[in-house]
Order: sequence, then structure tokens, then C-alpha cells
Amino acid sequence: MFEFERPRGGERALLVHINFPHQPDQDDLNEFVELVRSADVLDAELIVGSRQQPSAKTFIGKGKLEEIAARVKAQEIDVVLFNHPLSPSQERNLESTLQCRVLDRTGLILDIFAQRAQSFEGKLQVELAQLKHLSSRLVRGWTHLERQKGGIGLRGPGETQLETDRRLLGKRIKYLNNRLDKVARQRAQSRQARTKADIPTVSLVGYTNAGKSTLFNALTDASVYAADQLFATLDPTLRKLQLSEQQDIILADTVGFIRHLPHDLVAAFRATLLETREADLILHIVDSSDDSRQEKIEAVDRILHEVGAGEVPQLLVYNKIDVLGVSPRVDLDEQERPWRIWLSAQEGRGFEELVETLRQRFCQQSARYRLQLTASEGQIRAYLFESGAIDSENYENNGDIRLKLRLTPALLKRLQRKFGISPDRLEELADTLAGAA
Repeated sequence: MFEFERPRGGERALLVHINFPHQPDQDDLNEFVELVRSADVLDAELIVGSRQQPSAKTFIGKGKLEEIAARVKAQEIDVVLFNHPLSPSQERNLESTLQCRVLDRTGLILDIFAQRAQSFEGKLQVELAQLKHLSSRLVRGWTHLERQKGGIGLRGPGETQLETDRRLLGKRIKYLNNRLDKVARQRAQSRQARTKADIPTVSLVGYTNAGKSTLFNALTDASVYAADQLFATLDPTLRKLQLSEQQDIILADTVGFIRHLPHDLVAAFRATLLETREADLILHIVDSSDDSRQEKIEAVDRILHEVGAGEVPQLLVYNKIDVLGVSPRVDLDEQERPWRIWLSAQEGRGFEELVETLRQRFCQQSARYRLQLTASEGQIRAYLFESGAIDSENYENNGDIRLKLRLTPALLKRLQRKFGISPDRLEELADTLAGAA
């Protein structure tokens, strides 16, 4: 077995894409090429093939493997990139035959994330994802150090290099998880402070390269890095946007999603994605000029459900209308509510429509409600107390609590979504009843 260095920018790569007729939900070849371009590969060649099903040993067939090996030798290829997930054994077998570094789609995405991470938190999250991915591939390069079978003079050391590596890897993963747990607690405290101040959070999500950061910069005068490449933005950024003299919102720019986003990345970025799960509204940014936009919308929705944000209200933002040559507009649903906005973040057209829609949604005055909680619903009371929503409370003999609340529409929806409180439990009060018990 062979151990090779992780690929660096500027290397020669050979791309491999195999079509499987019975797998319609395959990764798009053009997207794979964009991923490679985003990884700063100096030069790349492409090999495309077809199989009925992957080979358990090398993923590809014997003939295709010989073709790739010949190309690697003739072109002095540094790394072979597969547009497919490879098992650890397939990766090892391919490296042994090709005698160069082999990366699957997951490893390529992890490498791009490693290049993009700038903040301390982002670097922690990427390292955690890389180590979890690496932990299943540690056998590469260490077989010569494994413990020998029994017999005098043939017994191996008490702990093989492989076992030492796994133990150290486990300790590092535990350390990173602890640090990220601390980050999650800090983010939770920030969210509580925003909730108490009645500042709603709007999270920008979307398929990678849909234009989230360009829109974020234009709305908030921020300087988040934006480029025409996949995963240009990795580190989350929060900025305040003033809708009126009485109402601000927090805009959160997040990492772009992609089909078949590695599970280790989703798990490692749980602290970042929590901002999306706890948001009052999701602005789902879509590249309106993309022919496969519907498939990408569905891919983003799947990831949102995976991270627990599937029930957060969404507003679709169709970006890049300058490419289509259409005018800004707001599409309404059957209840006359905005559900899709067409704009151009690059040209700044459609911003007035977007801001006005947000203003209508969040700039409503708070209303007063009466809510009765049982003794077992202390968690709801604590949440309302932290949100600063309780005007008064009275305890009854049976332990129930009668609360008088002042709720904004955003906080009301958050309360209903978080605790499943039905509307009929909340009795709306007129301001003239402020002194009533």
C-alpha cells in the first residue's frame, strides 16, 4: 500500500465519471467539473465510462482501470478524482494500481472546504469533518507496521502504529467536538439576546454559487467574499439590516449546499446550521438562469430537513434575472402572500420589492395574548421569559400558570413551531385590557 500527500492547488488531475443506467439521481458531470475548478487544479483531463453497477474491488472495470493507468503514466497525473463516493478499500486498491493519489467526491469537497475556511470556527469544523472521513481510511500506508502473528520473535509491539494513529485521531476528534460544543453554546446565547431584543433572524440558504453572498453584501454593505465558484463562502456571517425605524432584522449568510453533501460535513457544521434551524424566515436563493434549478431547490430542501430546518417558513428568491432578461416582480400564492421574488443581486434590481416584503412580514406591531400553561409546561414559560414576552403571570391552586404575553408575529410563529402550541390556546387581547387579570 502507498501513502500519498493530500493534493495541493496547481496539480494535474484526471477526472473519472461513470454512468450507471439504473441510478437516475447521479451527480451532474458539469457540477463535478466546477468542483474541480474550485479546487484550483492546474490542469485536468476527463474520462467518462458506463457500467451496469460498480465493481466491489475497484469501482470501475478492468479495462477502464487499465485505460486510466495508462493515462496517469503518460500524462504524469498527480491525482485521480472520482465523481462518486468510494469505499476505503476501493480507494486503497485504486491507489495501489495507479500509484498516485485517488480522491472521491467527498474527499474533493472536503479539500475545497479546507481551502476556504478562514475563521477559527470554520477551520475547526472542516478539520473535524476531515478527521471523521480519514478515520475509515487509516489502513492506507500502515500495513507494514501491523502486529505480526504469534511465535517467538514474531510477536508485534503492544500497540501498532495503526492503533496509535486511531487513538490519537479519536482524542483529536473529541477535542474538536468539545470546542464546537462551546461555539454552539456561544451562538445560543447570541440567539437568546436577539430574541429578548425582539430582533428576528433571516437566514440565506441555497445551492452553492446561487448568489447568496452577492445579495448579502448588497443588502448589508458587508464585504463577504463572493466569486463565481463553488463554496466561495464557507464561514457564516451575520449582519443587521434595518427595515424601519422600529424594526431591525439579522441576516445570516451560510455555506452553500450541494447534492449529496458529505454527512460528516453536515454533522461538523451543526453549530453553523443551527442558525438556519432557529431562524424566523429562510430566504432560499435560487439561480433563476439554471436549467436544473428545480432539482437544486429539492436538494437544498432535503438538507434543510436533515438539519431540522424543514418547518421554518421559506421565501424563494430567484436571483440572476439579469441573465434571463426579465424584470423584478413578486409572485403571490392563493392567499395573496408573497412566496417568490425575482431580482438581480449583481445589478441591484428587485431590492425594493424584497425589503418591502420583509418589512410587511416583520414590521407589524406586537399583539397581546393570554395563555394558560400546566405545571408540566415550565419549559415554555422559561422560553417566553427569556424572550421578554411575559407581561404578567398568575399561579392557580392546581399549579397552572396564567400568562399575559406581548408577541410579535415572528415570535408567535416561533412559539407555535417550537412547542406545537395550537392557535386556539392563545387568546388575543385588546390593549385596553392591559390592566385585566
